[in-house]
Amino acid sequence: MALEDILSFKDSYLREKWVPFSPFEDIFASLHMTNNYSLGWRTPETSDRSCQVPMHFFMPPLPNCLNKPSALLRPRKHSAPVSRPFHLSHGTTTLGFIFQGGVIAAADTRASAGGLVACPAVHKITPIHSHLVVTSSGSGADCTLWERILIREIRLYELRHGRRLSIRGTAKLLSFMLHPFKGTEVCVALTLCGWDKEGPKLIYVCSDGARLQGNVFSIGSGSPYAYGVLDGGLRWRMSKEEAICLAREAVFRATHRDAYSGNNVDLFHVTAQGWSQRKREDLKEEYYRRMQERGEAREEGGKNSDKCC
Repeated sequence: MALEDILSFKDSYLREKWVPFSPFEDIFASLHMTNNYSLGWRTPETSDRSCQVPMHFFMPPLPNCLNKPSALLRPRKHSAPVSRPFHLSHGTTTLGFIFQGGVIAAADTRASAGGLVACPAVHKITPIHSHLVVTSSGSGADCTLWERILIREIRLYELRHGRRLSIRGTAKLLSFMLHPFKGTEVCVALTLCGWDKEGPKLIYVCSDGARLQGNVFSIGSGSPYAYGVLDGGLRWRMSKEEAICLAREAVFRATHRDAYSGNNVDLFHVTAQGWSQRKREDLKEEYYRRMQERGEAREEGGKNSDKCC
């Protein structure tokens, strides 16, 4: 690349300064390296090109490490565990469901770290391509990293094969990449909401490699409250407006009851034509307006009952 030539970046620098690390080394016999700067594949001359590793990391040499990739995944026997100064509880509310008009994905916008609101306006729904969006729950850094890796791998697949990977294939690829990190502190829970040749798809993938397909999912600390709303109002023959109102109501009820969720509501609608995003909304004012209307209706009902008596 031009930037690589300007900076005089050579492959020898990588071999001298960086340690090639692949989480799939235990699975594949030979080590393959991918050029993360040109997003192309480069393989040693002695290796077999039919066995290429789907993803790799370049990690700098760490102190007290034997420069072995397995040492980064397996705990050292003679090292004392490093504990955090305090436990960070992550919370969120994301949901997705399928109806006759496509797939709805909704989420709140609060990033929490224990009792601290780290950011009130994060984006927990990420478009992967024109017909696929992903809702993220877990550690913000981990989710961002794996979403970027997924976007890269989907694009590379499309360039190599001339067609787009299906939603099921995308979920299987993501599950395969996350499985080596099972048992570590990687915290990722992604819900794939998309549309392909087979129609609407909703698949949940988490950091231990689990992969589930269904018609409705809600992830995060506010999911019990969201499920309470979804179970009572979700129907297959809903109109687009009814589905959007149900998703807004579910997310907002969860943000009202769950301390780790809150602020605004983001909403995406995925159809055969692609995804469309609804403008971010703060439903707090709408909630208090509804409460006032219900109070007035109760007062009027009480007055009418008194007149009847």
